[in-house]
Amino acid sequence: MAKENIVELKDISVSFDNEQVLDGLNLEIKDKEFITLLGASGCGKTTTLRLIAGFLDPDCGEVIFEGKKFNGVPAYKRQVNTIFQRYALFEHLNVFENVAFGLRVKKMPEEEIKKTVSEMLSLVNLEGFEKRRIATLSGGQQQRVAIARAIANKPRVLLLDEPLAALDLKLRKDMQKELRNIQQQLGITFVFVTHDQEEALTMSDRVVVMDKGKIQQVGTPKDIYNEPKNAFVADFIGESNILDGIMEKDLVVKFSGHTFECLDKGFENGEAVDVVVRPEDVDIVSKEKGMLTGTVTSVAFLGVHYEIIVDIGGFKWMIQTTDECSVGDSVGLYIEPDAIHIMKKSEYSGLYGDYSSYSEEMDHLSDNAQEEE
Repeated sequence: MAKENIVELKDISVSFDNEQVLDGLNLEIKDKEFITLLGASGCGKTTTLRLIAGFLDPDCGEVIFEGKKFNGVPAYKRQVNTIFQRYALFEHLNVFENVAFGLRVKKMPEEEIKKTVSEMLSLVNLEGFEKRRIATLSGGQQQRVAIARAIANKPRVLLLDEPLAALDLKLRKDMQKELRNIQQQLGITFVFVTHDQEEALTMSDRVVVMDKGKIQQVGTPKDIYNEPKNAFVADFIGESNILDGIMEKDLVVKFSGHTFECLDKGFENGEAVDVVVRPEDVDIVSKEKGMLTGTVTSVAFLGVHYEIIVDIGGFKWMIQTTDECSVGDSVGLYIEPDAIHIMKKSEYSGLYGDYSSYSEEMDHLSDNAQEEE
């Protein structure tokens, strides 16, 4: 059975100082889902969060909560809580009183407060921390207190604005898993904002990719990664080789001077398209066996795999492989039909997907390293 929408944003536009921040945005958020708004700084994701929270009203369009129009309804009258990047904990109160704060505002009976706080601290693995002062807690522990306080009121929707940004990498990864587990246990809708693609892919039921105040694509992490709608999405979600191609006919595309079989159809014969090939989907083979041939210009060892840049006719490809190569090697590339994804041309065509600048950066870094030695 399909989940109902808990929040709907319809034809939303917002501008600040004559600058368009959201432009005709439409989004449906399902009950009990973990949805992530993903994009670079200034794309409109935090503004979208503020609209749902009630901190901001749109210039035009409707904010709908459980089927009712909520434009103009203040934040305190919405069953929504927000966790910010800065946790805004009360330094003068201990952990127990921080979590209990919203419950006391609601004048809940003391026994019920104790029971709820205990449940919340257990959920975020902070049992026994009730009397600890906020200043004595680590960043990760403060994050957990902020989560416990936000969910103690049992909101229908929890909004999280880059809440893991201040944590170090290992702690951030731990908290990603923990937040996902908490969301599944509580059955609360989580709307998460981040600029980190890995965070979005790891945690979400669905990802909303945004740029310039518009939604570029909405889908499951798998759909967004494997079937990007345009060059912006392909580049923003992971690494991508994005090339100019011509769709010769259904299931056949030409790029880099070679004709390839692919799995895409429905384009015009002879239509100019963008072709995406993910770096991990390319096999490095001998020149004789290669569909394309080129010269290795850069090799970086990343532990799990090598990141290799190959120059093919002036276009620099990135390949991620466990096979070792050396700079200057002539190699072949072999690409299976299911590794090729065809996209319509868009305003983002030609802006992404060539790793020439990457090679120059690697050379520059290596020159600096030699100078320091």
